[in-house]
Amino acid sequence: MAKDLVYLVTGGCGFIGEWIVKLLHKEDYVKEVKIFDLNESEAITNLAKVTFVKGDITDFRQVSSAVTGVDVVIHAAALVDYLDIHPFKKMETINVGGTENVINACLAMDVPYLVYTSSITAVGPNKNNDPMVRVTEDSLYPGGPLILYGRTKARAENLVRLANGKQTKNGNKLTTCVIRPSNIYGEKAQHILENYKAVKSNHNRINYIEPDNIEKSLTYVGNVAWMHVLAARHMQLRPDVIGGQVYYAYDETPFQPMFKLYHELFAEVNPAIHMGKHIPYWKMWIMVFIFSLIKVIVGPFWKVKPFMTFPILKLMTITFSHDTDKAFRHFGYKPLFSCLESKQRTCKWLKQEIQCQRY
Repeated sequence: MAKDLVYLVTGGCGFIGEWIVKLLHKEDYVKEVKIFDLNESEAITNLAKVTFVKGDITDFRQVSSAVTGVDVVIHAAALVDYLDIHPFKKMETINVGGTENVINACLAMDVPYLVYTSSITAVGPNKNNDPMVRVTEDSLYPGGPLILYGRTKARAENLVRLANGKQTKNGNKLTTCVIRPSNIYGEKAQHILENYKAVKSNHNRINYIEPDNIEKSLTYVGNVAWMHVLAARHMQLRPDVIGGQVYYAYDETPFQPMFKLYHELFAEVNPAIHMGKHIPYWKMWIMVFIFSLIKVIVGPFWKVKPFMTFPILKLMTITFSHDTDKAFRHFGYKPLFSCLESKQRTCKWLKQEIQCQRY
């Protein structure tokens, strides 16, 4: 494989992107890691071989300038919005239009390799709220995604896969692939910190909506990033195998509802935290319905951040899991971090965050 490669990570200061950058800068075949982001994170921009380029993914000229002289692009930039806080048009412009800009910039600037960060919500849940039980990348799941964010990721996925094999300006071929993470946990996972605060305000009780017997695929952020790094490396060696493919991100974390993972993490940080009660679906449905009415009434005067939407409520109450070894078969992926180490690292970060906010 070639040496002295230049990588560009869009959204490189984000949750997954930061981890991708940290792993890439340690690789001896990487000469430079360029970050393309609106916001700068000194924690990674000060690393050796890392260069920060401030830019907007919706501006084609800025994207084209950033990819000039780049060998591999990992496109992780996105507006992640599960609760429909932002207008759909804005999410569409960033997630779909931004991805189109990245593809076109790669073709125009002769960049041969592109890895795209998608989401399991690009698959579902669908309007019927059908469960997805330990599927593989080849499994058929009927209908389009219900969650608006998932619809934008599905469209972007399709653009990336269709771009595989297209000719660049200088006559080379663009090789692309897609990584689909799901239910990511780890350092800087804001949903973990927010849920911990909610549990503390609820007298250390974890109340939960999910049924006890459903399965969710949970993955540590470091392993998600590692899969990106390996895919980007090996697509240069096996473009005919990896090109145009989609891969679910996975590791050794057991299938379980999210609240059980929260309990493991929170109880490790604070032994006083314990399981509370199960909130019935109908009761939560009524709460979401009432909130939706209030939001409509006060909407013209006050923008209220939703705590839950009907699509997310549906997703929380069904099994949505995948069981696959495709990434291992295609490019030798194995988790970089064990399940135990992943949880320990997450707990260490959570403890630090709690300490910082106390003082």
